[in-house]
Amino acid sequence: MKKLALHWQILIGMVLGILFGVGMTFVDNGATFVSDWIKPLGTIFVKLLKLIAVPLIIASLVKGISDLKDISKFKNIGLRTILIYIGTTVIAITIGLLLVNVVQPGDGISEDTIAKLTADYANSEGVQAKIAEASKQKESGPLQFLEDMVPDNAMQAMSNNKAMLQVIFFTIFLGISMLLVGEKNAKPLKNFFDSLNEVVLKMVDLIMLTAPYAVFALLANVVVSSNDPDLLLALLKYGLTVIGGLLLMVALYMVLISVFTKKNPLWFLKQISPAQLLAFSTSSSAATLPVTMERVEEHIGVDKEVSSFVLPVGATINMDGTSLYQAVAAVFISQALGFDLTFGDQLTIILTALLASIGSAAVPGAGMVMLVIVLESVGFPADKLAIGLALIFAVDRPLDMCRTVINVTGDATVSTLVAKSVGKLGKPHPHEWDEHYDEVK
Repeated sequence: MKKLALHWQILIGMVLGILFGVGMTFVDNGATFVSDWIKPLGTIFVKLLKLIAVPLIIASLVKGISDLKDISKFKNIGLRTILIYIGTTVIAITIGLLLVNVVQPGDGISEDTIAKLTADYANSEGVQAKIAEASKQKESGPLQFLEDMVPDNAMQAMSNNKAMLQVIFFTIFLGISMLLVGEKNAKPLKNFFDSLNEVVLKMVDLIMLTAPYAVFALLANVVVSSNDPDLLLALLKYGLTVIGGLLLMVALYMVLISVFTKKNPLWFLKQISPAQLLAFSTSSSAATLPVTMERVEEHIGVDKEVSSFVLPVGATINMDGTSLYQAVAAVFISQALGFDLTFGDQLTIILTALLASIGSAAVPGAGMVMLVIVLESVGFPADKLAIGLALIFAVDRPLDMCRTVINVTGDATVSTLVAKSVGKLGKPHPHEWDEHYDEVK
């Protein structure tokens, strides 16, 4: 009997998780049961993915760089990656601004809804924490992101998943140094990282065996902990505007894949769908990174030299979905609270959202911090910031899930485009978790 494809298994797990979560909302103490007995299964899964993210980045990036015979190729890969990421982010922000100005979802929000959202969320711990974090980021100097990229302790950087750029910097430095000491001297270290890379990829395969059960747990918890349905309905127009923009970004990616790589866009989506579904369930590009790398390398055919650099960098600086959301959210809040934005203000939003996306963490909720920075850049009144965030806080979690899917899809798309442009896009070579099982039985 043919085994059900992984993306179908995960999709079934998601649907069952949503249905189970809805059912538990009608049961006394149902939310408590889900939180105590179901949620931990999803939390453990996310922890396992984060556990192997740093070892995978180090092993695959060192392997990718040390396999290069010509160091100038790495420069080409890096330059193309950054330029394409910046290009797609600017397009995403522009799409968001065009849609929100045409649809004008903020004009449909009643005073009663604003008052209720303000009462429920303006003074909440979550909103205040986002404002405090944004103030801290805004006070930093213009070159702070470059300073932050260089670690003063490699081991400390490796112990923190939020310090992904520091890990990438150290690993590139290590890989280039291995090239410069010569093949003979670097061989023992290269063999170690090659072996570590194979082992960590096998860990990804094993972790993915539990993915359908994990997404069941994650989605069930999201449903039982969701906010007031009436408020969600009031923000439906805003939510649909964001989702419409995100779908347009997917269409753009598929056009790019079709035109530049000559691959079938539907085939491409099918290959990366497990990573997309996990991105939706976890709301974290960083947690999904090991799966994205495995799908792109083994199922799309992107060479490790490309994927090992493009994807970790993308998980940190490529926030197409989040940047589009910020553009829509900033204008929506301004419309709802009667704060007029000029054309110049909207150009400022494009620039600020682009710069903010580079330094944003690839974790759930980072988009809200970036949004505060974007709003402050156009002179939004400081005393209304909490009210502005309160307006969108109720639907931030489901929209965070959707925009993370776009972030991950964008990472996979750019890695494929870069691979094609440098002649590093080959045939897929998927591995099964048990392909060496007979050797250890």
